Amino acid sequence: MNGGDGGGIVRGEVDLFLEYLVAERRMSRHTVSAYAGDLRNLADFLTQQRGRSSWSDVDRRDLDDYLTACASQPAPKTRARRLACMRSFFRFLEERALVPSNPATSVAFPKLPQSLPKTLSAPHVDALLNAPELSTPLGLRDKAILELLYATGIRVAELTELTFHHVNLKAGFLIVRGKGDKERLVPMGQWAVEALQAYVERARPTLLKGKDPGRVFLNHRGRPLSRQGVWKMIKTYARRVGISEAVSPHVLRHSFATHLLQNGADLRSLQMMLGHADISTTQIYTHVARERLKKIHQHHHPRA
Repeated sequence: MNGGDGGGIVRGEVDLFLEYLVAERRMSRHTVSAYAGDLRNLADFLTQQRGRSSWSDVDRRDLDDYLTACASQPAPKTRARRLACMRSFFRFLEERALVPSNPATSVAFPKLPQSLPKTLSAPHVDALLNAPELSTPLGLRDKAILELLYATGIRVAELTELTFHHVNLKAGFLIVRGKGDKERLVPMGQWAVEALQAYVERARPTLLKGKDPGRVFLNHRGRPLSRQGVWKMIKTYARRVGISEAVSPHVLRHSFATHLLQNGADLRSLQMMLGHADISTTQIYTHVARERLKKIHQHHHPRA
């Protein structure tokens, strides 16, 4: 990423920033990868459209124009992430006296639509969890994955990165390494423990092809299962059992959280299990529970 080819902006500062995000901020590699792409696009725009040759030449109007140029393509959440990236990057440069000030500070965040998380009903969850065929190694694996996602609410990246160091079947909990490289304990529950144990004992040895890669979940070639592989698997089973709405690992995470709240869990405990840094992120699930109560009331009450 070094360069400034053709007289454009030199990008060595971007490399330093990305190294800082990994080493000191401990951001996930997915976020760092997204920020790298954002800054590469920004540098191209500033060079080609604004004629800038240095980050210190950039002003607020440049950044406003960049976000305006992006506005017709990405979703509002993507535009918000791009602005957060720019603010963090220019703050990094300002603190190291590489730019005179942070031009992104006064740029306004786009309004994000308030949408409630999508969840599955309990019957749909049951149908999905019972869909895998347990007579095959991949079926046993898929059953363990589905049970674990719903029982713990872990993110798909957290699931695919699990090693046996993170799993305590006897005690029934996971050590999950989440965003910011922070670890948390999450209970699994008996259904997930039994499904995971069946996979480990009866299926995983069959899936191994030579050297053990160390990850808990493997694909049919004996390599670590990818996030995309989990997504495809879940969509396949959802179609098989007749679930028409879009289903993803995150929908199972939302369902885990919503069903816990509906059955009396408190927000602080839920926050810890989900690995949210701020409880305001967890509070969205209280709105989901309220909406469900409204629908029940409207459907069943004679004067609703």
